[in-house]
Amino acid sequence: MIFVGFGFLMTFLKRYSFGGVGFNFLIAAFGLQWALLMQGWFHSLDYTDGKIKIGIENLINADFCVAGCLIAYGALLGKVSPVQLMVLTLFGITLFAVEEFIILNLIHARDAGGSMVIHTFGGYYGLAISWMLYRPNLDQSSRLQSSVYHSDVFAMIGTLFLWMFWPSFNSAITDHGDGQHRAVINTYLALASTVLTTMAVSSFFKHGKLDMVHIQNSTLAGGVAVGTAAEFMLMPYGSLIVGFCCGILSTLGYIYITPFMEKHMKIQDTCGIHNLHAMPGVIGGIVGAITAAAASESVYGHEGLVNTFEFKEAFKDMVPTKQGGHQAGGLCVAICFGVGGGLLVGAILRLPIWGDPADDNCFDDEPYWELPEDEENIPPILQYNNHMRNKDIADTNFTMEPDPRSRS
Repeated sequence: MIFVGFGFLMTFLKRYSFGGVGFNFLIAAFGLQWALLMQGWFHSLDYTDGKIKIGIENLINADFCVAGCLIAYGALLGKVSPVQLMVLTLFGITLFAVEEFIILNLIHARDAGGSMVIHTFGGYYGLAISWMLYRPNLDQSSRLQSSVYHSDVFAMIGTLFLWMFWPSFNSAITDHGDGQHRAVINTYLALASTVLTTMAVSSFFKHGKLDMVHIQNSTLAGGVAVGTAAEFMLMPYGSLIVGFCCGILSTLGYIYITPFMEKHMKIQDTCGIHNLHAMPGVIGGIVGAITAAAASESVYGHEGLVNTFEFKEAFKDMVPTKQGGHQAGGLCVAICFGVGGGLLVGAILRLPIWGDPADDNCFDDEPYWELPEDEENIPPILQYNNHMRNKDIADTNFTMEPDPRSRS
């Protein structure tokens, strides 16, 4: 999901495919290493020998940590330099580790699929940075801020990877057994419901046709929104309702909210992360709070309630209604860290030392990548031409010259 899913989802721009998948690779590789250290200091430090113990679950959590930065990158796609992305990741991973520790350990909120910790934080982190880096003359690159047929097909590869693996993403660190079982089922049903809803809404507002932007992005919103409550007793109908609501909200977000934010709020959101991550993440936090508050022993059983919500040790006297309040508190922390951290990092990234592209050179791979010669710029080498209108020269003989660019 991290390398292929997010990477190919960002290849939709017709002249920024190298940057989309390549810089995604860079962020993920750097972020994984930094996340193992940052999360290790909070969660895996062995005080007896002063060493960080690393296992499979640490690697999974590091992946989750990187996902927050990749979400933020989506808002800035095509407008920042690779050095700025490294700075964004360095601070983003640090902020993520702190807010995750506060939400999961201090507040004791449950967030197996990361609706709050990953998506809400990453979404508002990226949007806040985008607001700080607002470009009033970005329309100079508007000719490149679009897709072509093959770039949309490549982006759909990312969508399908994310869609297929989202149930495993949401269930990876849940309580083994019933909790993991519920997480897979709830996520799968929410995603399926979102696909149908997105298709219907997109077709309705596009006069019977489907918009590829909606299909690439909004079809994933259900997986985001069901993340927090995935391991809870949300029930199949609850998952379908969550997916249905997110399909509508996310698709309408691309149609109305994204243009409004750019025009009136000065937030230039390249990938529309507000519609795919931020809003569905908030919905996921709310659904998680309601579902937790409504939990009971008659539904979960005593052991199930303790295992699902970790009512142990310092929290052994916690009751579900109070847990719902803690879930809501966790959502507020995620939003505050995302917005506050984004404003801080955005102020740093505004310094004129990072080599960011000019307004008329955004959404283009040329400033940062060695590009092959475009096929359309290579003059054709003809042997003959039998379609020429001037019959006097129609019989002219052409000879095939060796192409100096060909490799021996």
